[in-house]
Amino acid sequence: MLNAIQTEVTRGDAATRFEFGKNWRRYLTRLDEDRVREAERSIRELLGVSDLEGRSFLDVGSGSGLFSLAAHRLGAQVYSFDYDADSVSCTAELRRHYGGKDPEWIVERGSILDANYLQSLGTFDVVYAWGVLHHTGAMWAALANTGALVAPGGSLAIAIYNDQGNWSHRWRALKRFYCSGALGKSIVCASCIPVFVLRNLASDLAAARNPATRYNDYRRNRGMSVFHDWIDWLGGYPFEVARPEAIFDFFRDRGFDLLRLKTSGGSVGCNEYVFRFRDPGETPNGRPREHT
Repeated sequence: MLNAIQTEVTRGDAATRFEFGKNWRRYLTRLDEDRVREAERSIRELLGVSDLEGRSFLDVGSGSGLFSLAAHRLGAQVYSFDYDADSVSCTAELRRHYGGKDPEWIVERGSILDANYLQSLGTFDVVYAWGVLHHTGAMWAALANTGALVAPGGSLAIAIYNDQGNWSHRWRALKRFYCSGALGKSIVCASCIPVFVLRNLASDLAAARNPATRYNDYRRNRGMSVFHDWIDWLGGYPFEVARPEAIFDFFRDRGFDLLRLKTSGGSVGCNEYVFRFRDPGETPNGRPREHT
C-alpha cells in the first residue's frame, strides 16, 4: 500500500502538495456542538434521508473527521480513510472523543488510488467524497475507484470543483505558487484574503446587511469555518475541475442514475452530486429489467 500511496504523491507533485490535515487540525479547535449538528443536517439534506440507521457509510478523504462523526451520530456504520496522515489523526481524535471504542467506526490511512487497499474494503450503502477527489492528482481514476465502492442500490455523494475554463487554469497556478514555500504562501494570503474580505463587505453594504452576520452564520455551511475554507481554497493543490455534464456522463456509463445536483452557478466552488448505483436487475431510473 505504501508504494501505491507514494505513486499518488508523485502524481500530485509532492513538493507542492497542500497539507490539508494541518489546516483541519486548526479547524478542530473551532469545532463545537452547533457545527456538528450542521454537518448532520447537511448529510440528511444531501442524501434526502432522516437518518442512516442500518447503513454502511464510507468517508473517502475524511479530512477533519466532521462528516464521519455526523454519519456516526446519524446511526451509520462508518469507515473513514484519508491519504494525509494529519487528517487521519484528526478523524481518529474525533472518534476517540465522540465514539469511544465503538467498533462501528473504523479509521485508517489509505489512498483512493491504491487498488489493493480498495479491494480490501468491499462496498458500502453510502460512499461520501465531498471536495476530495479533485485533489488527488488523478481525479478521473479517483472517481472511477470511488464509484466501484458503492453497493448495488447504494448512494454516491461527491462534490467536484466546477470547470471555469481559463479562470480554473489561473487558480491552479496560484494554488501551486501557494504550495511552493513560505514566500508563496505569504504572498497569496496577503493578496487574496483582503480581497475576499473587501468583496464580501461591499456585497453586504450594497444589500444593507450587517457584515458580521456573514461570518457568524458561516457555520451553517456544513458546519465549516470561513477562514479555514479560505485557506483550503487558496492552498488546495493538486487541483482539477470538471463540468457537470462530464461528471454526469462518466457515472451514467458506469450504471449510476443522478438523483440530485446542486451547481455552483458557474462560479468558483463545487458542484454537488448524489448518484444511485443501479441494481443489476434494474434499468435506468430504477425500473425492473424486463426478461425476454
